[in-house]
Amino acid sequence: MDIKEFLSQPISDEEVEFLPILPEEEGADGKKLDVPEVLPILPLRNTILFPGVVLPITIGRDKSITAVKEAYKANKLIGVVGQTDGNIEEPEFKDIFTIGTVAQIMRMIKMPDGSTTAIIQGRVRFVVRELVQSEPYMKAKVELLQDTMPVEDKEFDALVLSIKDLAAEIIKLNPQIPSEASIVLRNIANPVTLTHFISSNLNISTIEKQRLLEVADMRVRVQSVLEYLNKELQMLQMKSDIQNKVKQDIDKQQRDFFLSQQLKTIQEELGMHGADKDIQRLKDKMSKLTLPEKAKEQVDKELEKLQRMNPAAAEYSVVLNYVDLILDLPWGIYTKDDFNIKKASKVLSDDHFGLDKVKDRILEYLAVLKLKGDLKSPILCLVGPPGVGKTSLGQSIAKALGRKYVRIALGGLHDEAEIRGHRKTYIGAMPGRIIQSLKKAKSSNPVFILDEVDKIGADYKGDPSSALLEVLDPEQNHAFYDNYLELEYDLSKVLFIATANSLQTIQPALRDRMEIIPIEGYSIEEKLQIAKKHLLPKQLSNHGLKAKQVQLSDKVLERLIEEYTKESGVRELDRQLASVMRNVAKKVALNEKYNPNVKEEELSKILGPEKFDKSIYTEENIPGVSVGLAWTPVGGDILFIESTLSKGNGAITLTGNLGDVMKESASTAVTFLKANAQKLGIDPDVFSKVNVHLHFPEGAVPKDGPSAGITILTSLASLFTQRKVKPYLAMTGEITLRGRVMPVGGIKEKILAAKRAGIKDIIMCEKNKKDVAQINPDYIKNIRFHYVKNMDEVVELALQKNRVKNGIDFSQFEKK
Repeated sequence: MDIKEFLSQPISDEEVEFLPILPEEEGADGKKLDVPEVLPILPLRNTILFPGVVLPITIGRDKSITAVKEAYKANKLIGVVGQTDGNIEEPEFKDIFTIGTVAQIMRMIKMPDGSTTAIIQGRVRFVVRELVQSEPYMKAKVELLQDTMPVEDKEFDALVLSIKDLAAEIIKLNPQIPSEASIVLRNIANPVTLTHFISSNLNISTIEKQRLLEVADMRVRVQSVLEYLNKELQMLQMKSDIQNKVKQDIDKQQRDFFLSQQLKTIQEELGMHGADKDIQRLKDKMSKLTLPEKAKEQVDKELEKLQRMNPAAAEYSVVLNYVDLILDLPWGIYTKDDFNIKKASKVLSDDHFGLDKVKDRILEYLAVLKLKGDLKSPILCLVGPPGVGKTSLGQSIAKALGRKYVRIALGGLHDEAEIRGHRKTYIGAMPGRIIQSLKKAKSSNPVFILDEVDKIGADYKGDPSSALLEVLDPEQNHAFYDNYLELEYDLSKVLFIATANSLQTIQPALRDRMEIIPIEGYSIEEKLQIAKKHLLPKQLSNHGLKAKQVQLSDKVLERLIEEYTKESGVRELDRQLASVMRNVAKKVALNEKYNPNVKEEELSKILGPEKFDKSIYTEENIPGVSVGLAWTPVGGDILFIESTLSKGNGAITLTGNLGDVMKESASTAVTFLKANAQKLGIDPDVFSKVNVHLHFPEGAVPKDGPSAGITILTSLASLFTQRKVKPYLAMTGEITLRGRVMPVGGIKEKILAAKRAGIKDIIMCEKNKKDVAQINPDYIKNIRFHYVKNMDEVVELALQKNRVKNGIDFSQFEKK
């Protein structure tokens, strides 16, 4: 029967699902297909039409019926596209895919229920370029797409045969597919038509079918179809296997025994002894190692178990991997330390500027190790803001000692098993990160960096920081127990170095086990030296430039540091230097003339306007505004405190995202001010007639801690006395109810922040004098320090002598 006879016959419900296939480029009359530039668009839901495939569709939407009828009257051609969401009843242009298939309407049938059924055949792919009209139906400008066909490609022919064979197997396995489908499949000779026919009948989602339609390369499309067919065949085979297993009524143990005997016989006939080879390999490996007695006993026990085990059993690979791990660990293997202390000192100094405390501690450890010959490694914790070189310092220490370097990132870790490992009884069990890292290092005394130890989490899976207690305790870590290894491992020779931004979030017991070495932020002078010795050479190398092609003077670097960075470390400085290098590299690549000596005025052209203006910290403010110094995990910072009055009944309002400790400091300051009002020249009755509002700017940033106490009191004293706070002045310190000034922490970071901001005078507790003494005097020159014991001294130093003109008239708050 030819296609004309087929189409002339009525279609009944009993007709087969798979309809005839026509050549893609020719019509039923054999003429070449002539597709106009503008086509009516027919959106289909949950269906994708492929070229060459005949598809009966029931049309229910008014727009679609109109489009099909108009196309049928004209040239019987219509653009068929899939909907991105099949639940949309009235799709618009944005709701359809842009790639579809030109379809020829072969016949239209009016059904008894009033609906219209059309039989369409896909002809050629197209892409929608522009929507021409939306009403009464969509019309669009289209461009035909051509398939990229491999030429005389045997591999492609093999792929086509593969999908044909797989499709035939699926038809056999799936009882829901009619047997006529295999006849249709055998009669398709054209590889393109075959691919489209199979693609149309794949059991995959509409989105996946659309992806197939959009692929222009026939090789890629055939490979994708092959993958989908393989997945479908595997699912059908699994389903068939499950059904067969259910039907079988034989004892599983007998069946396993029968199959294992068969397998053993086959292996003997073929000379294959997989298990024996594995066991022999492990024995040879063990003979070359010096294992601890307990580890050797465990390996022998597991090897005996392997010999009795069927290689096809699931547990076989578990035991094999376990023995492999034991034999891969560096039992008793240590790298030899380099005891040349001068060389170690040079390596540390060459790689990092400053950080003298850490360098001295490492050299001390090396010196004692050289004299004593055996020493438990210290557990160091480097605490400081980001970008000061904590992590990279670990690499330098490993290099100086001649040891292997290992690093694990602990940030966000919340599963205890990541440290101690899983028990072997669990599927996919693995050793903990400590054991895994030692296996990779192939040494039992590496420099081990525990990065971001302050950012460890905890949940229902356990607390990793508690698991680290054993790792970081010199009295316990000589017998570290990993749940997967089930053997004790000696970690006492490992030099553990933890890094953290803050000590506040580290568990107290864990903090107690570590030797804390604070690494403060860098001063401008230190950053200048770091830029010259480390960052500039690195960026020159990264950008393929030579030293003579770009030169930055100390003044240019200092301005770049002050106006374009505001950090304790040097990461942002490194990024800004990279921007300068990129600018120069572009000029060099384009052979442009330029001055290799970068001037100060050129920075604004390269990096844009200055990012940080320190004048706001030094200008004279109105009464009620004071400047404090704050410590943050990323370094020191400047903190403004503003206060103002309004008529009221003595209420106090605090704003600025404050913590409980800072709120208590504000309450203490207000109480002290009320108790000492007459001494400060304030009318005591005024407090009951006004409301006070204290505000800490940058409300999105959480603030807490006691060190703003004297700053809050200075702000209030300035407000009530109407005496301005002196310019270029900042302060830090805790206050008591008696007015005593208490010492606070983070002094170096705070002083460096003040230096960056151009502050000239700093008020702090007398007991913080020892902290200032530890800072290099060259870094804090031109800053005057005022050490105080009580608030009377603070007010005397901070406030100007005279009351401002046109200040607040407190008589206006008198009750009438």
